[in-house]
Amino acid sequence: MSDGEVRSRRTVVRGTGPLVGALARVLGAEPDGSVEAGTDVVVVLAGGTFAPVPPSRVAEHQAERYTAVDAIAAEVAPHADDVRVVVVSSAVTLGARPDATPLGDDAPVAVALDGTALLLAMVEAHLREALDAVGVRSATLRTAPLVGPGVDTMITRHFEAPRLLAVRGHARSWQFVHVDDVASAVGVMLDQDVRSDHVVGAPGALALAHVLAVSGMRAVELPESTALSVAERLHRAGVLPAPAADLGYVVHDWTVEPAGLLAVGWEPAWSNEDCLGVVLDDVRGRFGVAGRRVGGRDAAAFGAVGAAVALLGTAAVRRQLRRR
Repeated sequence: MSDGEVRSRRTVVRGTGPLVGALARVLGAEPDGSVEAGTDVVVVLAGGTFAPVPPSRVAEHQAERYTAVDAIAAEVAPHADDVRVVVVSSAVTLGARPDATPLGDDAPVAVALDGTALLLAMVEAHLREALDAVGVRSATLRTAPLVGPGVDTMITRHFEAPRLLAVRGHARSWQFVHVDDVASAVGVMLDQDVRSDHVVGAPGALALAHVLAVSGMRAVELPESTALSVAERLHRAGVLPAPAADLGYVVHDWTVEPAGLLAVGWEPAWSNEDCLGVVLDDVRGRFGVAGRRVGGRDAAAFGAVGAAVALLGTAAVRRQLRRR
């Protein structure tokens, strides 16, 4: 669907983050619109922020999210017979794995989740139960790592480190999806009355070697146990807000295969190569001396667990070289 095209049904959005703006721009969705009969409702659970939650606030944070999704279920309940709901979440809930086998539309939510992914999966499940309880059917769209205007996540911040972190013996592949393509995928699901869960990402993936060549970066290869240990110590010390479990989504694959959406007419406008260019352009605008952010946001790169571990990994390598 092109920008400004008028849909036959009103679309309203609930949630926050850069993806909300893309939905408004691409679908003409109303972030503050009221829910009435004949309304399509898009609930954004993971819209491009993926912000870590301090351990002291996890319980409070989850309670706030449950309250918010309960309110959405109550809002759509009076129109249960004539309202459609698409929930936008992240493919992190499907888990990250050392192998590069793409996850399909029928991939289940991973059993052994932790960290940010677990919190998101819990909210996903709570919302579905709340919607089922009021008789509203929903479909979930789980996205690959987002890029686009305003997107600032642990994945995009990883490219602000002096080096890309890699687990020794495993060269992960990289996949992205532009927020505008996610919005158009939501439009296809609504226009085609798709009621089943789907995944969305730019088709294919980029090899680590290609990403390094295009970005001009080098990789810091660490044993996985070492990387996790560093991340855990940083988290316990309060230096790194993201839990060590989030490191898996930087060093392991969670690529998706959007076969179902492609089959019903979705056509992404942004390739993985295009998306990588968006990330690199954004990062270059914030680079300072030695590849670090300058000014007040310099320390913000530590919001990305992979960036922090890669930075320390580089320092460790330099110390080893000095001893020789």
